[in-house]
Amino acid sequence: MYKEMDFTEISQEALEQLQKGAFLTVSNQGITNTMTIGWGSLGYIWKKPVFMVLVRYSRYTHNLIDKADEFTVSIPLKGQLNQALNICGTKSGRDMDKFKECGLKTEKGRMVDTPIISECDIHIECKIVYKQGMEQNNLADSLKKSCYPKGDYHVLYYGEIVKAYRK
Repeated sequence: MYKEMDFTEISQEALEQLQKGAFLTVSNQGITNTMTIGWGSLGYIWKKPVFMVLVRYSRYTHNLIDKADEFTVSIPLKGQLNQALNICGTKSGRDMDKFKECGLKTEKGRMVDTPIISECDIHIECKIVYKQGMEQNNLADSLKKSCYPKGDYHVLYYGEIVKAYRK
C-alpha cells in the first residue's frame, strides 16, 4: 500500500538518502534502464516542485533520458538494496539487464509510463521540463579537478514532480 506525499514531506528523507544512493529509471522506445544516482536537487522552480538529476554524457542512461520526457526516482530508506545500488552504479545497461541481474521488481508509475522500483520506500515521478548540458567554463576549478578529472560532464534534467508517494 502506498501513501500520497507532498513535496515537503519527501524532501528531507529523500535528500538524506540521495547521498547514499537512489535509483533513476528511464524508459524510451521500449527500453527501460535504471542507474544509481548520488547527486540531485529538490526545490521549487517555475512555480513547480522539481527534482533535478544529473546524468553524464557517457552513461547509457543519457541515451535514453535525452530522448525521453519523464523519469522516476525510487529511494530505499532502510538500507535495503545496497548491492543493487552498487551494481546499478558501476555496471552499464549497455552490457546487462540491471533489473534481472539485481532481481529488481518494477511497477508502472501512477502518472508516468516509466516504472518505479517496487522494493523502494519513496517514489517520485517526474515530467522533464528543462535540460541543459554543463558549461565547463562556468564551473569552479576546484570542482573540475575533484568531480570531473576526465572531463566527463553532466547534463542536468529538471523534472516537475507530478506524483510522490511512499510505502
